Amino acid sequence: MIKRVRITTVDNPYDPFEDFENWFMFDIEKGYYSCSKLARITETNDSMTEKEENEEIERAIDRLIELDPCDLYTKVYKEEDDMSEDIDESMGGGV
Repeated sequence: MIKRVRITTVDNPYDPFEDFENWFMFDIEKGYYSCSKLARITETNDSMTEKEENEEIERAIDRLIELDPCDLYTKVYKEEDDMSEDIDESMGGGV
């Protein structure tokens, strides 16, 4: 299982995992631009593993929450199956 993390605002009624499009539209309409803010402080690169990238995204989310003077932001989690294991198994163990 992989723990995914996303940022959201306390007033956004949409799930950023299950209904990203509506979540994003609500965020933009309110003028929060959460994804843009998060992108500016996230330091990822193509050489990172998925785990390292997820850790960096969570670090950036924590920083954005820390910098938020209005206590608008919050972090949400979702546990997901590790898709790379499923792909390896479906391909005969990575053949």
